[in-house]
Amino acid sequence: MTRMVLAFVFCAVLLGGNLWLGMVPAAQAAQKMNIRLAHVVNEQDGFHIAALKFKEIVEERTGGNVTVALFPNAQLGDERTLLEGMQMGIVDMGVITNGPVANFVEEIAVFELPFLFPNPEAAYKVLDGPIGRELLNNLERVNLKGLAYAERGFRNLTNSVRPVNSPEDIVGLKIRVMENPVYIDTFTTLGANAVPMAWTEALTAMRQKTIDGQENPVNVIHSFKLFEQQSHLSMTRHTYAPAIFVMGLAKWRSLGPDYQEIFLEAAQQAAEHGRHVNAEMEAGQLEELREAGMEIIMEPDVAAFREKVKPVHAKYGEKFGAYLQRILDEIQ
Repeated sequence: MTRMVLAFVFCAVLLGGNLWLGMVPAAQAAQKMNIRLAHVVNEQDGFHIAALKFKEIVEERTGGNVTVALFPNAQLGDERTLLEGMQMGIVDMGVITNGPVANFVEEIAVFELPFLFPNPEAAYKVLDGPIGRELLNNLERVNLKGLAYAERGFRNLTNSVRPVNSPEDIVGLKIRVMENPVYIDTFTTLGANAVPMAWTEALTAMRQKTIDGQENPVNVIHSFKLFEQQSHLSMTRHTYAPAIFVMGLAKWRSLGPDYQEIFLEAAQQAAEHGRHVNAEMEAGQLEELREAGMEIIMEPDVAAFREKVKPVHAKYGEKFGAYLQRILDEIQ
């Protein structure tokens, strides 16, 4: 059986066959429903923190008529599988890293061009404004509904081979990247052997040492105890990676207008809560990583990295055209 068939069977068993809920009239569905919200990381991660806040707000504001069941740790599949499941109606919603979403709506990858955002505040201004909302609305083309931008965060490089202070130090390293052309081109341009794979596969590859490194925000490096396989961390902050509270479009349309408003507001509030927690926790997480034996370069040669990836901006500046220029105009 294909992966999607297996996912369907699994979810059907898990839910006792209650797959009809997304197809009932909105008025009836809005009375009582259970929302299945999935993500691929563990309960210590910022995704789960945001998901818990979303659950709390939705259940409180609907008076318990809507319950939100959380499925962390890739219980329902990797991120691509979750998105496909939402399109088919066998997963209701998720917190999904922006990179895999870009495989469905290409232009949303504009956010992940290297060294685009100088700081979190610049990213939030764009994501929470008209540009971000327009790109979320574009998901409807592929039977998905974007609610709000949660946070994966600024991504940094780890590896098990050597310290990385400059682009020259990356040359030849096998680096896992998300299955996204922008990431593949960025690290290929830097001279690495970019290896695209799902996160669940990357964890195994690091343990087996079939890859040398990966790139992720500090919260992921910490929550997955990557110090056990990776001895070097460079705070490159090369890309700000959003995540998205996303639903299947059919499930979204099954909600009444009042519940749609609640879901939108809850997603935004949960996203902002997750951002705040990430910022509060980073300093402590870095100290714990250092105590666990990781060598951390806090100030690598960012100017050299930025110069090296200019060809990536040139390539995708043409592809993303108006969106890239609008973002640059917004944050200047």
